Amino acid sequence: MLFKKEDDYSTPVFGTIESGSNIPKDVIGKDSIAPNIAYRLIKDELMNEGNARLNLATFCQTYMEDEATQLMAETLEKNAIDKSEYPQTTECMLGGMAMKFRWRNRAEKLGMDTTKKKPNLVVSSGYQVCWEKFCVYWDIEMRTVPMDEDHMSLDIDKVLDYVDDYTIGIAALLGITYTGKFDDIKALDALIEEYNKTAKISVPIHVDAASGGLFTPFIDPELEWDFRLKNVVSISTSGHKYGLVYPGIGWVIWKDEEYLPKELIFEVSYLGGSMPTMAINFSRSASQVIGQYYNFLRLGFEGYRQIHQRTKDVAMYLSKEIENTGLFKIYNDGENLPIVCYRLRNEDAVQWTLYDLADRLAMKGWQIPAYPLPVNLDKVIIQRIVCRADLSYDMAELFIRDLNTAIDDLNKATILVHGKKAENKKYGFTH
Repeated sequence: MLFKKEDDYSTPVFGTIESGSNIPKDVIGKDSIAPNIAYRLIKDELMNEGNARLNLATFCQTYMEDEATQLMAETLEKNAIDKSEYPQTTECMLGGMAMKFRWRNRAEKLGMDTTKKKPNLVVSSGYQVCWEKFCVYWDIEMRTVPMDEDHMSLDIDKVLDYVDDYTIGIAALLGITYTGKFDDIKALDALIEEYNKTAKISVPIHVDAASGGLFTPFIDPELEWDFRLKNVVSISTSGHKYGLVYPGIGWVIWKDEEYLPKELIFEVSYLGGSMPTMAINFSRSASQVIGQYYNFLRLGFEGYRQIHQRTKDVAMYLSKEIENTGLFKIYNDGENLPIVCYRLRNEDAVQWTLYDLADRLAMKGWQIPAYPLPVNLDKVIIQRIVCRADLSYDMAELFIRDLNTAIDDLNKATILVHGKKAENKKYGFTH
């Protein structure tokens, strides 16, 4: 035979199996493909977008100097909003808007006075700031279900105390920012299913899966948190977290068209064509979208699974080593999300605080935030480590070495910057 049965790196791009097949467009492919092939296939897909510099209809810039382009490429990983998390504000806003408009439309049909009082949104006190923004911008009452030591996520036993006929929906969190814990969305769905049987107006669930949405399907596909649950009607997630793309990309999807009010969709006649759009922003670079598509095509389901499994393994290793010091109580060990969250087990056993430890680690370049938990738990100071794909096992070992050195230095220190009298505060990089 004069040809190879399998491709390798010596195979020309247009001689590969992938170049002779349709590339996945609606679902993630099962297997990974070579990066050079993924690049070429997507590059060719973009040919029909035309030459941007020949587009004389747009106000958007289509040229920058090579030095500026290089500088932008070299800073894609830098986050202008915050050092450790880029909130998925737009996607949550869109999901919230859909719930508000749909509630209002249904309430008016039922003859309810929609101006009698503010509509409300129910969420745990571990919410991301994007939900507070949504409620302020769209005049929604935010009803927070407090977390406590026994309920470090949404308290299912108390959630209905906050629900009434003016509740537009419940935002369930697949990954609480503070700790990485999941709300029990399946139990919430069962609770809401019973409530909706007798409710004047049914209450939907929006899943804020900023962290877990592009992690859990690959690592724990049996966990039911998504559209398999009857009352989950919309999901938002961040591509720039475990979707493995640089900051600035997020997604929101609805179970069915009925959950996305038509008045929120605009048919825009622009630049010679017409297309439906539902967005808060308009002109923006397509680079992050293309980057997400590249990852989907390049990695496939199996590639994502392998990366996320290794990341989880690193998180579990860190959790075990931190617990082995005997100084810390682990709140999240990386089992559900590769986030390790811990507090001092006995604050009276040491003279230093987690703020002091954060300072010592920063001397070695590690940015590990120390901050209080939400209301009702704000006397508890924790630290959080977010394990990402680029945190190798070797780097994790180096961190543990530096952690143990920092602890030893603090135990010997005669002067502490923060010490026991330090005021509880957000310190370092929290969100």
